[in-house]
Amino acid sequence: MISIHKLTIGAAAAALMASTAVAQTPAPTAPANTPPAATAPAATAPAMTPGGTTAPDIVMSQKPDQWLASKFRGTDVLGADDTKIGDVSDILFDKTGKIDAFVISVGGFLGVGAKSVALSPASFDVVPGKDGGADQLKLSMSKEQLTQAQNFEPYQPPRTTTGANPGGSPRPMNTAPATGR
Repeated sequence: MISIHKLTIGAAAAALMASTAVAQTPAPTAPANTPPAATAPAATAPAMTPGGTTAPDIVMSQKPDQWLASKFRGTDVLGADDTKIGDVSDILFDKTGKIDAFVISVGGFLGVGAKSVALSPASFDVVPGKDGGADQLKLSMSKEQLTQAQNFEPYQPPRTTTGANPGGSPRPMNTAPATGR
């Protein structure tokens, strides 16, 4: 089972990779109330180092038309009637860095009994927070519609049972059993 600590570190690393991929590509200017749809880096030949390896593409700073994943994680999600219906618990993106969905935590109390629903970034409008607070995301759905939506299930790799040593003592891989010689 994955610990919360490992999951948090994994999510932070994923968000960092996504923001780096987004920052490497010039993004077209979008209306202020539209969340970004990250795109893959431009198809240009990567720079090579003298040893023949690919040189890292270092991004020095964030541009005004770019957002970090951390901006949305924990953000309140408002329903069609402007009441809070959940918050962003995670961000789903593919290996190219394109954001596929914001995962919304709905219902429950202090995270217990909450349901996760994933929606594409195009489903949201970014709206200013109340009294100058942090921006919020708005949906054209009600809390009831969101709680009726299908649950988001994170990928769980299949469990492998090969290589098990039932009933025997564990031994390091790549070592042969003692032969008594």
